[in-house]
Amino acid sequence: MTQSIKNKNPGAFERWTRGASLGLLLAVACVATTSAASAAEKAKGPEISRVIAKEMTAAQKALQAGQWAEALKNLDEAETKSPLTAFDKKTIYNFKGFADVKLGNLKAAQTEFERTLATGAATPEEVASITRTLFGISASTNQYQKTIDYGKQMVDAGSATPDNVAIIAQSYYQLKDCKNASAWADKAIAATRKAGETPKENVYLFKLQCASDSGDTATMDTVLVDLIRLNNKTTYWNTLLRIERQDERVDRNTLMIYRIMYNTNAMNADTDYIEMAQLLADAALPGEAQAVLEKATSTGAIKDEHKERTNRLLTALRARADTDRKGLAQEDAEASKSPTGELDVKLGEVYYGFGDYQKAVDAISRGIQKGQIKHLDEAYVYLGLAEAQLKNYAEAKRTFASLKIVPDVSPRVLKLWTLYAEKLG
Repeated sequence: MTQSIKNKNPGAFERWTRGASLGLLLAVACVATTSAASAAEKAKGPEISRVIAKEMTAAQKALQAGQWAEALKNLDEAETKSPLTAFDKKTIYNFKGFADVKLGNLKAAQTEFERTLATGAATPEEVASITRTLFGISASTNQYQKTIDYGKQMVDAGSATPDNVAIIAQSYYQLKDCKNASAWADKAIAATRKAGETPKENVYLFKLQCASDSGDTATMDTVLVDLIRLNNKTTYWNTLLRIERQDERVDRNTLMIYRIMYNTNAMNADTDYIEMAQLLADAALPGEAQAVLEKATSTGAIKDEHKERTNRLLTALRARADTDRKGLAQEDAEASKSPTGELDVKLGEVYYGFGDYQKAVDAISRGIQKGQIKHLDEAYVYLGLAEAQLKNYAEAKRTFASLKIVPDVSPRVLKLWTLYAEKLG
């Protein structure tokens, strides 16, 4: 169960990283432009020394004309002059950083912006802008520790966006620091929600992969529930239900898990179909078992080594289902006369297996009203499923919510059907 989540979702981390890096590069250029313009156009405060006025004027004109190499040439000449003030150096380095960004020389730009900060002459506004620029460059060039360091400065200053916090989490993950990756992923999720936005899938994936790598199925379970609430992907349902199934020892509850797997289209192993069909047959529901196996065979899910066994089981199920179908009228009459609801519920489950959902709803509702149901949790599940098949989602949600009043319901079963109901419709 500790199979790599990243390998099951190839490229997910890489796609998000590329997208985030592209956004950061655009931000770098924008912030660098603002920072350079601010230094060049400041009307008051320190001024450029006369000794470099000629070179700096030429550099500024080159920057405005988009002549980045020419600007760097003039800035290099200015840097050779002396004496230079801290303000002179700050302006030279900042302009050079901007030109290097435009030329795509991010490592060189990083050096210049770091030199800019080291002069101590940058204003608080410039420090904030340059720190954001350095954060973007570090993230775009896979300098994970520097990304974290600059990102934390932004967090402390209150200027970090939820995406920035997510990139800090990603950087910790790349450094194989799962403890901090998970903690910062939680911060990113909280920040995103506080901003009134929906958290991104990949922030959860950092936590999920870390939990998978360490075999922490409890954390995997929690994160998978969050991911299902986020996007309801079948791959997350499959992983969650396999985790839940491996600890289940009661056949009746295992069948409940298979029902969810089947109804979320998360069943992808032929052995799952076969075991579910066998459990349904053992529960005296051959019609539903037949439908499950026929779906498996029609979609090509059954492997060659299991085809003979599956065909034998399917032949037996069809014979039993035919017998059940012929006796439906008599069973319906007997259930209607019964003062308790057990026969009505069983009849409704049989109707469900044959795809007669309205009759399933009528029979199970009648049985629940009478009372004295042996397995009330199953009655509510089949009633909810039938209502969902009829696209009566509001009623189905209310029915699944009734599971919480069943005295002996399995906590695992209750949790999973509650989650299933949340995504209905």
